[in-house]
Amino acid sequence: MRLQAEWLNHPGTQILCTALEAAGHQALFVGGCVRNGLLDLPTADIDIATDAHPDKVIEVATAAGLKTIPTGIDHGTVTVIAKDLPHEVTTFRRDVETDGRRAVVAFAKTIEEDARRRDFTMNALYTDPRGQVIDPLGTGIPDLTARRLRFIEDPHQRIREDYLRILRFFRFHAFYADPEGGFDTDGLSACAELAEGIDGLSKERVGAEMLKLLGAADPAPAISSMAQTGVLARALPGADAKSLPLLIHAEGEAEVRPNAIRRLAALGGDTVKTALRLSNADAKRLAVLRTEMGAATMPGALGFHLGAQTAIDVLLLRAAVFEMPLDPDSIRCAHRGARQRFPIRAADLMEIGLEGPEIGHAMTLLTEAWISSDFKLDKPALLARLNG
Repeated sequence: MRLQAEWLNHPGTQILCTALEAAGHQALFVGGCVRNGLLDLPTADIDIATDAHPDKVIEVATAAGLKTIPTGIDHGTVTVIAKDLPHEVTTFRRDVETDGRRAVVAFAKTIEEDARRRDFTMNALYTDPRGQVIDPLGTGIPDLTARRLRFIEDPHQRIREDYLRILRFFRFHAFYADPEGGFDTDGLSACAELAEGIDGLSKERVGAEMLKLLGAADPAPAISSMAQTGVLARALPGADAKSLPLLIHAEGEAEVRPNAIRRLAALGGDTVKTALRLSNADAKRLAVLRTEMGAATMPGALGFHLGAQTAIDVLLLRAAVFEMPLDPDSIRCAHRGARQRFPIRAADLMEIGLEGPEIGHAMTLLTEAWISSDFKLDKPALLARLNG
């Protein structure tokens, strides 16, 4: 099997690989760039595995005129910038000791050792600089071809090495597995049996995985399986998966892009900001969505107060949570409300003698009247209400 991908022929990539091979070392692309390249999906990161030790990688890259950054040199990783493109170059490794959160690694000599410490078979595929695909364990190509997600060898052992792999199992299934193929039963059973290990992970790592999963085109089957195996309760206590399929259906009807925070609002959960270590911005947006989806605010008012995108998110959530059909007119009203500009300013009220708290109170009353009129009342009509 041969890989054809635009990044493979990038001038900087080829310069780096040529330099490593000229120095007598292997330069093999590995992981996501190979997997996505074979699936004809976009590639975000370029990872290279090599038998050269980090100091040798730096020496070879520097001699080729390339910039190096020792981003993870203690674990064998050097970032090499070649023609403005970053490459993560990591020495073949094997695990010496693991505790479920982090690993003590040693440099390995063979590609087989390096492959065995990875998580899933489809992530243990390598490609040389000419595009020749290498499957050192013999399971990666058939599993990727079938869009079948499986742990490498013993699922229990892979998970005990890093319990985050439980969450990655569900995320990768949502992104890369055949949706009609179901879950690998051995992997799913191992996730259920070892779910307690999630408790020892940092909330930042759990939150990052959950948000990535919720950004998939359709994470509902994965989230449902997480709930059934007890994994969801560990990652997000109090979450309920039942509304998520309805939300995704409503999103399709409205032709909106996936949004992790919108979907997180549908899941609910206890102390979500803390459980997932959300950023302040994400936590604030989540709070707005969860508050407004249970309120009676009309679509036009939502659009005016929150903007079109957030208003539409609220309408989608209402449709899902309350199991109602999505009303296309409500979407149009939200857009219309977002385009409106309230015709009264504080200065207008000062001119008629209002001051201090009176101004704020009047602005609130007039805004409500204006919205209730379907935005039809103009400035004179609104001010007349005060005079009356």
